[in-house]
Amino acid sequence: MTTLILGGAGRSGTRILDRFAASGLPARPASRRTGFDWEDRETWASALRGASAAYVCFTPDLAFPGTPDKMAALGVLAAQHGLERLVLLSGRGEEGARLSEAALRSGGVPTTVLRCSWFQQNFSEHFLAGPVRRGRLRLPAPDVPEAFVDLGDVADAAVLALTRPDPLDATYELSGPELLTFAQVAEVLTDACARRIVFESVAVPTFVDDLAADGVPAEDATPLAHLFTDILDGRNASLAHGIQALLGRQPSSLKAYAGRTAASGVWS
Repeated sequence: MTTLILGGAGRSGTRILDRFAASGLPARPASRRTGFDWEDRETWASALRGASAAYVCFTPDLAFPGTPDKMAALGVLAAQHGLERLVLLSGRGEEGARLSEAALRSGGVPTTVLRCSWFQQNFSEHFLAGPVRRGRLRLPAPDVPEAFVDLGDVADAAVLALTRPDPLDATYELSGPELLTFAQVAEVLTDACARRIVFESVAVPTFVDDLAADGVPAEDATPLAHLFTDILDGRNASLAHGIQALLGRQPSSLKAYAGRTAASGVWS
């Protein structure tokens, strides 16, 4: 049977699809490119039809208002279509995301929840790529430590949960192998890029203006800013062990990620 990747055009979804393809396992993406739209529930059933499992990555964030209702409806629809398991990408330390997790599970399909905080790839494939290229990481947050996780590790964990013989109805928190402050992240990036990169704690309007330089509209940047001011308070300043529990190995370090990424030229 086929595994459905909801959010298949995104950063985690594309990595999961690549792993399925490399293993010769059937999987198909669903996103706006294929006609799936989170805002139009009439598009959901056709995406779920024929799938035995689904990876669920919701954009923009599970903690946003109205999302639990969507997750509850998806959980019910997944059960009606006979899906045997779900894997949900969730946010570590986000109370709003907990409501969405519970809502999805309320449909009765066994669900593996993967809670992550900061992805290492935020610095190269998302909103912080431009700031790194400019040499200034401007964030509306104090210099608190975070356990940055590699999206490759997240994809490996998701694939395992989607393909193991028995569904996992459990929650795992995923993190990288070390706690780093944003100032320390800037030092790691400085070494990898061989040029100076600094961290600055700034007010929300400054953060929004900085992202505008990369074409990120204020209506997208402002909710991100307020989400960061909520969760970047030290609540995730601890290491999690979901990667070790699921994959039986240590997670990838930020230094390894930064070295690979700098060599690719994306920050040049």
